[in-house]
Amino acid sequence: MTIRGTHLKAVAILAVFGLSACSDPEADREAIESLDGLNVIDESGLNDVMLNFADPNAAANYFRNALNNDPSRTDFKRGYARSLVRARRSAEAVLAYDQMNDSGELNNADRLSYAEALLQNGDWDKAEAQLNAIPPTIETYDRYRLEAMISDYRKQWKRSDSFYETARNLTTRPAPILNNWGISKMQRKDFKGAEKKFLQAVSFDPKLFSAKNNLAISRANRRVYDLPGIPMTSVERAELLHNIALQAIRNGDVARGKGLLEEAIDTHPQHFAEATRKLAALDANVQR
Repeated sequence: MTIRGTHLKAVAILAVFGLSACSDPEADREAIESLDGLNVIDESGLNDVMLNFADPNAAANYFRNALNNDPSRTDFKRGYARSLVRARRSAEAVLAYDQMNDSGELNNADRLSYAEALLQNGDWDKAEAQLNAIPPTIETYDRYRLEAMISDYRKQWKRSDSFYETARNLTTRPAPILNNWGISKMQRKDFKGAEKKFLQAVSFDPKLFSAKNNLAISRANRRVYDLPGIPMTSVERAELLHNIALQAIRNGDVARGKGLLEEAIDTHPQHFAEATRKLAALDANVQR
């Protein structure tokens, strides 16, 4: 079965379940019972849909239930562990991969996902060991993204830049990796270099708020408090003004920070409770 065929069959089975709320229960039961005979979707296809398209927590529940019925199935173990990583349930994912590692069931793709879970869990040494166990001939975006993160942690900046550059060239959607690269530059206090990466990220994905926010904060670190010339909604504008204000206050530019908070409150299309609380606290502190 081709990938396209599997996906279309998955859509068919999901459509059957989606109609059940408004159709005849007896007819639904017969339709569901007939799925195996019609071969609407095979088991491997459903696993693929759950792993790649379903809500990650729903996918984890699906694979956990499948494992309860057949605990020896490696594909179910793999699906469960990867779904936990997608759901950012890193501690549970590490336990699942630990068990697969102990039983010798890890393949190279598993090791990559295992390393991701370990990084989410803050276990840098074990994550690096898993990446080192993958042959160097396997070159993927995710591998170099994780290698770059570990190099950042080790403050190995040349290696970090090399890994970020390679990862950026291995994807058609580079905004997230450019944003991460910018954060790496900020960690080194190379704020202008960071801002270049954040601007590139926004140019590829104008909706990536984290890159917009990082750009504004990097500029504020240099005491540049005006908003960057990038696309933003009124809500984003207010939130950026709020975050720039906090950085200004950290820098000791309290009066400028207060003005930015007031501007954030005026800019937000609704009541900006967080900025209002900060401004009230700042006024109370000044009065004391």
